[in-house]
Amino acid sequence: MSKTRRQRIEEMLATEPGDTFLRYALAMEFASEGQLEEAVDRLRALIRDVPHYVPAYFQAAQCTLRNGDSDSAAELLRGGIITARAQSDMHAVDEMSALLAEIGNS
Repeated sequence: MSKTRRQRIEEMLATEPGDTFLRYALAMEFASEGQLEEAVDRLRALIRDVPHYVPAYFQAAQCTLRNGDSDSAAELLRGGIITARAQSDMHAVDEMSALLAEIGNS
């Protein structure tokens, strides 16, 4: 039986536990499987450990929003916007600002 994408990522993480992209990819696998709380927990841990990793903020906010918590999603988006601005990542700023406006917490 072949391994799932998630299993392969977990194996790679076992050898490279600090790999930012692998941690992000595993969180996204949980999200795609509908395990939103697990995805958010992993994305929040990634934000805590690698606060400059902008994609984690946006994806954590989206999962949180899908879980029905617009206040926490807005908090994540505001943090992501600050982080993205500090890196001059205006595409991410625009994307997160649009979602923040959409949920009405700007």
